[in-house]
Amino acid sequence: MIVDHRVLHEDFVPSEIEHRNDELNHLSATLEPVLDDDRPETAFLLGPTGAGKTCTAKYVLDELTNQRPDVQTAYINCWQEFTRFRVHYRLLEEIDQAIDVHRSTPKDQLFKLLREADDEPIVAVLDEIDQHEESETLYDLHRLPHVHLVLIANREEEMFAGFDDRVRSRLRAGTRVYFDRYGTDELVEILSERARQGLEPQVIDDDQIQSIAHTASGDARVGIGILHTAARIAAREGEEQITDEIVETAEPETRNKLRQQIIDDLTEHQRILYDVIEERGEVEPGELYDAYEEIVDDPNTRRTLRNYLSKMTHYDLIESNGDRGGRTYSLVGED
Repeated sequence: MIVDHRVLHEDFVPSEIEHRNDELNHLSATLEPVLDDDRPETAFLLGPTGAGKTCTAKYVLDELTNQRPDVQTAYINCWQEFTRFRVHYRLLEEIDQAIDVHRSTPKDQLFKLLREADDEPIVAVLDEIDQHEESETLYDLHRLPHVHLVLIANREEEMFAGFDDRVRSRLRAGTRVYFDRYGTDELVEILSERARQGLEPQVIDDDQIQSIAHTASGDARVGIGILHTAARIAAREGEEQITDEIVETAEPETRNKLRQQIIDDLTEHQRILYDVIEERGEVEPGELYDAYEEIVDDPNTRRTLRNYLSKMTHYDLIESNGDRGGRTYSLVGED
């Protein structure tokens, strides 16, 4: 049934990216000065989940190294690497400069190693940058003339809300590349190509792919996930083809799996907020913050907590009900 699992994963980067030519060209043009040893502007990739931001960024990194093999590139997900130390450490790993580095190495030493790794330009993609907790990281990296940044986030307002004034003033002038959700027909073409490469011939029909694309509502991550889950169910049940019933079963199973992945990736402080909301069912912001501060020895600021809640709302983990004066939070699907 499945001939290539890689193709059916959301992080697979195809040899050609469909329906993102304008965005690809915009990002490529922004980073082009790297090829001539000039410094490009910081690039911001902005748009909803599943719109192709990460795939586009990784594709352009590959193209850069094809054109100039000595350019060093790095991809870092700030949901996992959410502190200054972890980003610097991961960046050193990505450029093969972490040989003598360990988890107890002082942060200043990590920055010194990055500053000295200036033989060749470094293009670093920081994904989910609105999840990063220390503005000092961006201030550090922006000061290094050989490090060039591509920052990925869902919304510009939330991203800049997490930066201090010093970082905000330096990055405001960067280049924005905006991504919209895929149209249903665009997603059909993307899923059809994934099915062609990843599945045996004729195991899924056009109507089923159309149904998956419609259900995914422009989110390629969800659409590819449903396709993969449906193929796995069919293979597990010994079916030679994917049936309509299997597609229907795959949709909620995929969404539950994606939801659980996001919950598992929450930082300690985000998970505490999530658990308080889950325990109380529906909670006002003040009550939520008070409960959080009782649990945590060194609590984050309330502005940071609002950013966390906004992020969890964006990923459909929680929902915000009511206006500013009477707002409450509850889990999605919970009464």
